[in-house]
Amino acid sequence: MAGIDFDKLKNIVDDKFETVRVLDNDGNVVNKDLFPDLSDEQIVELFKKMVWSRVLNERSTKLNRQGRLGFFAPTAGEEASQIGSEFAMEKEDYILPAYRDVPQLVLHGLPLYKAFLWSRGHVDGNKYPENFNALPPQIIIGAQYVQAAGIALGLKKKGSKNVAYTYTGDGGTSQGDFYEGINFAGAFKAPAIFVVQNNGYAISVPRAKQTAAKTLAQKGVAAGIPFVQVDGMDALAMYSVMKAAREYAAAGNGPVLIETLTYRFGPHTLSGDDPKRYRTAEEEQEWKEKDPLIRMRTYLDKKGLWSEEKEKAWTEEVNKEIDEAMVLTEKAPKQKVSEYLKNVFVDTPATIQEQIDKYTKKEAE
Repeated sequence: MAGIDFDKLKNIVDDKFETVRVLDNDGNVVNKDLFPDLSDEQIVELFKKMVWSRVLNERSTKLNRQGRLGFFAPTAGEEASQIGSEFAMEKEDYILPAYRDVPQLVLHGLPLYKAFLWSRGHVDGNKYPENFNALPPQIIIGAQYVQAAGIALGLKKKGSKNVAYTYTGDGGTSQGDFYEGINFAGAFKAPAIFVVQNNGYAISVPRAKQTAAKTLAQKGVAAGIPFVQVDGMDALAMYSVMKAAREYAAAGNGPVLIETLTYRFGPHTLSGDDPKRYRTAEEEQEWKEKDPLIRMRTYLDKKGLWSEEKEKAWTEEVNKEIDEAMVLTEKAPKQKVSEYLKNVFVDTPATIQEQIDKYTKKEAE
């Protein structure tokens, strides 16, 4: 990808590099050199996936409040970071999502109803086809970085030209697993792409209280790997950087660390978090003016590629898809205690088998 030399980025300190941006807040192209090699049709498709994610966020919130879904971490505001990065990847690449990264997992190939089952804590939500290269969303903060390093090394040893990519938030960079993962991948030149979605808060803890580092991207210096900071509200910049990072890693050069500057418009999760207790209305308004959907919509409108009518029709399609997925979700068989127990061990101990027999008998009555 023209304009990005990852090797030169390995040792640059924080005051020597700029945040990568392609579109400004008004949808104007400000960096022609990094404009992605995408047709108008492909850019429209990218935007449609962003709209899909925003609608999914809104519907998932309602379904959660109706008691029809369980755990949900809102994604509104992070569509450029999430969808722009996933759009640059290949289906054969291996994705390791965090709990807020369900949209990327679904776009990578997971049936939507499976994602809903995962939200409800149903075991079938974790049963993936053998040819689907992904792990279930990771709840433990930063842990997927270690797993991604291992999978990436496995891909390298197999001679694969694919990569492993994973996500964490700004809080994840304060975890030991974060450094262990990037250090291991860097030492063995494993083809991993590590994405840090910096939305400013680790639940309620502001980024400034997590680390003294001026940027999170520069943490790649300690591991000797290239790093870049991207405007995470700019989907075209996200695509360009992720595409270039993928090509770099797949070519055998080792991992890349990408920090995206983004924002979640809603709470950390719907499990009791109230962002008004730690964020100001002024801050939220400032970021809403950078809404990634508005920015992309403005760009497409200027080119005559999008309209309110098209968005309305597409939104109706997405809602229909969600409705159909919920039908499948609610048809899933109820889980049984005996099944929980069977899933604990590969070789079931006698004491657990006694409990399985006990509950199996009760469930048959």
